[in-house]
Amino acid sequence: MSKPAKLNFVQSLIAVLAGNLVYYLLMPHLPAAAQHNPMKFDLGVLVDFWFCLVFLGVIKTLWKPRQKPHQQERR
Repeated sequence: MSKPAKLNFVQSLIAVLAGNLVYYLLMPHLPAAAQHNPMKFDLGVLVDFWFCLVFLGVIKTLWKPRQKPHQQERR
């Protein structure tokens, strides 16, 4: 597996775990329609997906790749 693929996997895994954690912590406070019912495809699944997607966007935006000294531009 290439480095970019590993990085993407790690970022996605963090986003899914964080998004699900926040969703399930907030779920009792959400309107009934936005609460997920197990084994059903409902609005709660979409709200959960949205939380994960937001976390992925934040992670991708804030993740700064580290440059090795020999990769930096020389002037």
